Amino acid sequence: MPAAGQYSGETDMNDFIIKGDIIYSESLTELKLCPDSYLVCTDGICRGVFERIPEEYAGLETVDDSGSLVVPGLSDLHLHAPQYSFRGMGMDLELLDWLNTYAFPEESSFKDREYAGKAYSIFAGDLEKSPTTRACIFATIHPEATMMLMEMLEKTGLRGFVGKVNMDRNSPDYYVEKSAEDSLSATVRWLRDSREQFRNFQPVITPRFTISCSDDLMNMLGLAAREFNVRVQSHLSENRSETALVKELCPWAGHYIDTYKRPGLIGGSMPSVMAHCVYSDEYELQVMRDNGVFLAHCPQCNMNLASGLAPVRRWLDMGLNVGLGTDVAGGATLSIFRTMMEAMQTSRMVWRYIDSSLKPLTMEEVFFLGTKGGGAFFGKTGSFESGYSADLLVLDESGMRHPQPLSLRQRLERFISLSSSTDIKHKYVQGRQLF
Repeated sequence: MPAAGQYSGETDMNDFIIKGDIIYSESLTELKLCPDSYLVCTDGICRGVFERIPEEYAGLETVDDSGSLVVPGLSDLHLHAPQYSFRGMGMDLELLDWLNTYAFPEESSFKDREYAGKAYSIFAGDLEKSPTTRACIFATIHPEATMMLMEMLEKTGLRGFVGKVNMDRNSPDYYVEKSAEDSLSATVRWLRDSREQFRNFQPVITPRFTISCSDDLMNMLGLAAREFNVRVQSHLSENRSETALVKELCPWAGHYIDTYKRPGLIGGSMPSVMAHCVYSDEYELQVMRDNGVFLAHCPQCNMNLASGLAPVRRWLDMGLNVGLGTDVAGGATLSIFRTMMEAMQTSRMVWRYIDSSLKPLTMEEVFFLGTKGGGAFFGKTGSFESGYSADLLVLDESGMRHPQPLSLRQRLERFISLSSSTDIKHKYVQGRQLF
């Protein structure tokens, strides 16, 4: 396996065929199971899965991974890179106390360039080895450190978005921007620099959440999002204390979502992603559906910080765009496979203890959310249908011995439940082999 930030010798092989036991989603409920089949990729794009190699592709090199599961790369719609160093800590606190005790002190450390480089190199190296191929990532308020993170991620060959965080109120003195104007000015400089320098990772406007962003700053960020035609990521209706405080801070807003809607931080030509949405009511969900917002379901964080149980079945029944997020460090792992399992577990608790009309999520559904569903935020990725980006994983089941043969579906279900974040043999992004 190459070191973080270094491609293997096969990096430029964008035209190839992979032979293996291939699984991918066509829809929320339709799982395609293709034993001993061939996935054809040219110019970094999937051309389809076939029982035999079509004559027109007979000259392509075939990579023989017979017996191994081959699945689309996974998409992580929400995680915090500077929090990676303290994942697994502070799980006895609720959100706002946890932010003040752990997250803000740690994130403030990234003003030190040397510390930021050390911490981000660990994060980028581990993300490269994880099942994630596309990600939407929070950095900190520091433009230089954010550029450093983007440089490191660019070298991994992964794809996605990184956001310089905005915070001009209700934050510790040691970790806050001086004013809305200062926050915007730093953000605009970073937007211009990062858009010119990077191809694999692009900037995303990132108001941390309404509590830490004044109305003036939110309005300015909305204008910047439209001027630069960039996406937006933030948090919404995650925790009861948080939602109550938003009502106090923004009495003009009928709903939490209005604090993003009025300044133009949702809707427009570019999609936005909102994490959590545990307490989003019918109005908020309708607004997000009407504006093409993606909801990032982060079940482990919601449980760890006692925020609540998100009613994902309701979201799916309403036809919303839904994906999964590890939400490190509220979540403790970079594995979206584990997040799939936790999404199923959460949905069972919702069904059993909150609303029996909301059926538990199936394995097919959570696999879709982690691949094609969340992947839609990044474009045509997360499936092996013709025209989709050739993002794929060859899975390592060697540590999961079993006394009898299993079906492809059983093997995938077991992998979702038992795998670690590094049980990956090979990883490709847009046809480029990372390892």
